[in-house]
Amino acid sequence: MKLQPRQQLLEIWEAAARASSQGKEWRWGGRHGSNSISDAEQLLCFMYPASELPEFRLDTPDATSDDVLEALAAIGDSVEIPKRLLTLLDAYLTTYSDKDGRPLFGGDSYFLPNEPGEEITGEQRALDVVDSYSMSVTLMLGTLGFLKVFRRSVTRQDIRAKISDLESRANVRLSAAMVGLLRSFTINVFEPGSPQGQALLRTANQAKVHDRRVHDDLQKSLEEVRAGLRDLTIGSGAQVDLDNPNLLFECGWAWGVVKNAPEVVTDLKVGEQPKGVAPEIPYLYFTANALVGVVDLWSERTRVLGLLDDDQQQLANALQRRWDITQNYWRTVATFGKDRWPLEDIPWRTTDGKESDYYSLGVTAMVVQYLVRTRAGDVDLGRVAGVLEELARSARITRRPVENDLSAVALHHPGVKVTLLGSEELGPQLIWQVADFAITLLKRTIWVATITQSNRTRERLHTLADQIWAHIQQRQFTHQQVKGLWDNPAGAFDDVGDEQTQVSWYFTERIVEFLVTLALTSRESPLRSQQLVEVAGEMLAEAEHLLNREQVIRPVRARRGASSTITTIATRLNRARKIMGERPASAAALINQSLLELDQLAAARENASEAM
Repeated sequence: MKLQPRQQLLEIWEAAARASSQGKEWRWGGRHGSNSISDAEQLLCFMYPASELPEFRLDTPDATSDDVLEALAAIGDSVEIPKRLLTLLDAYLTTYSDKDGRPLFGGDSYFLPNEPGEEITGEQRALDVVDSYSMSVTLMLGTLGFLKVFRRSVTRQDIRAKISDLESRANVRLSAAMVGLLRSFTINVFEPGSPQGQALLRTANQAKVHDRRVHDDLQKSLEEVRAGLRDLTIGSGAQVDLDNPNLLFECGWAWGVVKNAPEVVTDLKVGEQPKGVAPEIPYLYFTANALVGVVDLWSERTRVLGLLDDDQQQLANALQRRWDITQNYWRTVATFGKDRWPLEDIPWRTTDGKESDYYSLGVTAMVVQYLVRTRAGDVDLGRVAGVLEELARSARITRRPVENDLSAVALHHPGVKVTLLGSEELGPQLIWQVADFAITLLKRTIWVATITQSNRTRERLHTLADQIWAHIQQRQFTHQQVKGLWDNPAGAFDDVGDEQTQVSWYFTERIVEFLVTLALTSRESPLRSQQLVEVAGEMLAEAEHLLNREQVIRPVRARRGASSTITTIATRLNRARKIMGERPASAAALINQSLLELDQLAAARENASEAM
């Protein structure tokens, strides 16, 4: 692939520092203004790489890399940068807390009216939204890890006191975000003959058999999910009656706290738990985002640093159960049947009758998460690769955009319109604009590429990833103030008339997240082919046999050069044996080199014998 995550992350850091910092002043907000999500996304452009990648760490001034310091020169030096981050985190936590210290998760300027020109009420702007919860989980875990390590380098009491204060407030926000996610989870139950039931059965019925048979087979496939949902006891969703086996259902996250959601009983300080207005309907976009965000709660880094206390761990366990159940539900529906998967029937149709390639991408995300976790076989991964390729073509990423192809361009700009049902109780109908199709598609492509053992499938996905990245680079800003950041769809689509000039932290943060994921996967051992391991083993056996023969027939007082070659070959073969289980291709290369040198020694001896 053409992607170079370290270099590209450094370039983004330099651009983000330049765009955000004006001397001692910090420019909050971008294209959509300042809100609890956008400001978190802006901070995560710096905090996420620093939290996940050791070479990008900012919490230990003496260990900060020179190229990192060069990229962040607009913010300060190795000592000033972490202090500046303390100030920014303090400002964020202060801005998005009320006078009593209760965390605020309002969507604010990310909310849009369904009808242009309508005035959104203050009560609507303050509505909690799942994206804010999800972003806060990631940001607060990164903050707590940063503070825990940075404390070791600090001797000044005033800074240590500030760190302790930030830790306390970050824990409150983290706990409140987890509670919000638990109260936003929902289960939607409906009759098979209802419009929702008919839509679900139509999606599942790729073999075109009788509805009753599809209904029975689908219910049987979802028995484990149904049993898991019955056992939920914390947060919303626990009161839904799933005992009737004839009813169909779906589960996931609503756009915000569900109406009449019970309060989560906890000893944690989370403040007043707000009432919700969202209906008990899962949204694909918010479900996929929640599933991606909450995994940080049980990541290795969270466990190693001990970032969660016992009460927070209880909430995290409740979220993990919902994560497992939801992922299992959507994976079951998306891959149901023995013929074509419903996922392959693009575009995906939701139970409310709406269709979009973006919904296909959302379901693909949940299927890919399952395949990554279970290390799925190459047949299934090849089918997912086909879906990703089709989505890239349909969205005019890998295929030339045609004139006036407004439906494809609309996926990228202005994006898919998600209607936030229930919000109309407090003012005009609100919508949520989703415009991250390209970068989300790239993330799913890399996920699948990292686990497939088929060279052919991996090459297909790497080629696709390069093409998507080339498209994303076309949308990068080129004018000075925001050069190197995103997002300007007009750079890739002629039909987008309005050139964007302000940074979208929404899009840029997702690119940073993708590059960090790519850097992390590159650290893992390469996938090995068992066939290649066996071939390398056969080659090693032959090489060691030839080496032993060479050592037996070669005179003890051999020439120094030949003796040195024998020693080098022996060392190389020992190395090949050591790494063969994890890196069979590298082992085969070492063995090949040794076999060539052994053959040269044998040929030289034969030539000398013939000359006599």
